[in-house]
Amino acid sequence: MAAVNGSVRRVPLIAGNWKMNLDHLQAIAVVQKLAWTLKDAGHDYSAVEVAVFPPFTDLRSVQTLVSADKLPIAFGGQDVSEHDSGAYTGEIAASFLAALESRYVIIGHSERRTLHNETDEQVAAKVAQAIKNNIAPIICVGETAEDLETHGASAVPVAQLRAALASVDSAADFVVAYEPVWAIGSGQAATPEQAEQVAAALRGVIVELLGEDVAAKTRILYGGSVKSGNIAGFMREPNVDGALVGGASLDVAEFSAIIRYQKHVGL
Repeated sequence: MAAVNGSVRRVPLIAGNWKMNLDHLQAIAVVQKLAWTLKDAGHDYSAVEVAVFPPFTDLRSVQTLVSADKLPIAFGGQDVSEHDSGAYTGEIAASFLAALESRYVIIGHSERRTLHNETDEQVAAKVAQAIKNNIAPIICVGETAEDLETHGASAVPVAQLRAALASVDSAADFVVAYEPVWAIGSGQAATPEQAEQVAAALRGVIVELLGEDVAAKTRILYGGSVKSGNIAGFMREPNVDGALVGGASLDVAEFSAIIRYQKHVGL
């Protein structure tokens, strides 16, 4: 549900991370179908914000469609370079994403940290690049099963967030996504209570580093085997403000059902 802290209302965000799926023609079809499905359902985008994260090669096509049809769907990149420009083959600068009107960019996803050995220092540098270019980073943090057993539920995510926010000031707009690595793609989500415990700890870090006002307005998402059948439980928790959805976001019917959780459960 949209959370209210004093005068601050946090609008829930449901974000679809397509990962390495869908070419540019498929992307156009999926975004069109999603927009039509939500329009037919009378979705209120001011009550629940919607964003999609296509592969880089799809972004121009998605941007053109969203702009031409004036669709209220946000979009962004799945990663960004820590550098402004230069001899960095294969990397994408934040300024390039900004030129395509990207509202968000995912940074520090567990797959980047694991498969590409991305460090906390690199994540912090990427966060700084996004903010410098007026793009809101979605900062991903989370623990492996081994981390969970060794350090407990929140120690690793808290340390990762603390590092990511090292150079962020209180004026910056950012989102945090808690994604327990052991839950991603496993079909076994964390419980809402587990997600709330970590989300509350993460909000505490934001209070400590940037103050209560920033913490009150910052959205914290849950990611990890999110489905239409379990989203309502997460959204009932006071510190969970949305979801970073993986595989389910490729299925328009399922993703739209996740987005419209309020209508189904009366939240």
